[in-house]
Amino acid sequence: MPNLADVIENFLKNLIEEAGNILEIQRNDLASRFQCAPSQINYVLATRFTLERGYIVESRRGGGGYIRIKKVRISDDEFIKEVIDCIGDSISSTKAFDLINILDREGIINKREAEIMKAALNKRTLGIPLPERDRIRARIFKAMLTALLNEQIEKRG
Repeated sequence: MPNLADVIENFLKNLIEEAGNILEIQRNDLASRFQCAPSQINYVLATRFTLERGYIVESRRGGGGYIRIKKVRISDDEFIKEVIDCIGDSISSTKAFDLINILDREGIINKREAEIMKAALNKRTLGIPLPERDRIRARIFKAMLTALLNEQIEKRG
């Protein structure tokens, strides 16, 4: 049996798809629907609807407050640039793999390229201790994405 966070995530994903990739909903209404605390809704939003997973969440508090969830449409070089910026100086394997999965899902890379990237970025391949491993992973991942970006620019040029 799935846990409550999984149920809420799947419910929201279905609503987002039905709404055309942008959903606006009130946190308290959602909490009432699932008979849970609003903090449970916050947890689902913070962990399941991140940029790394292809979503942007905006919220406004107060009486007329709402949550707006947008599924990011990834179709151009701007997203790759955003991902490069998002990586920063250090990145965990979980965050890197989430980003790779989005690139694959959106057709920016194919399954084979995704698996090659994951193999190059996993902790066994890098074989060095933290925190240096996350810094090296970030540098390698940025280099891969920059090469991808340059290839796309050359194809258009």
